[in-house]
Amino acid sequence: MRRDKRSNLGQVLERFSLKATQGTGTSTAFLLAVAVILVWIITGPFFHFSDTWQLVINTGTTIVTFLMVFLIQRTQNKDARRYT
Repeated sequence: MRRDKRSNLGQVLERFSLKATQGTGTSTAFLLAVAVILVWIITGPFFHFSDTWQLVINTGTTIVTFLMVFLIQRTQNKDARRYT
């Protein structure tokens, strides 16, 4: 029975990662990222370019980068299995 639970969790994670891969590879996702950066830049003077203002973008980009590394690796592994 434990194996079935892992299998269900694996299926849920597989569906999620597939949707994430499809979503992050779009022009809309790129434009959203550009918009976030522009909003951050525009708000700089309002926050006097404070350490907290810088920390917001640094933390956000670190989290996104961390997650994207795993998503890219998953995609690479899946492609490698398909072509071997």
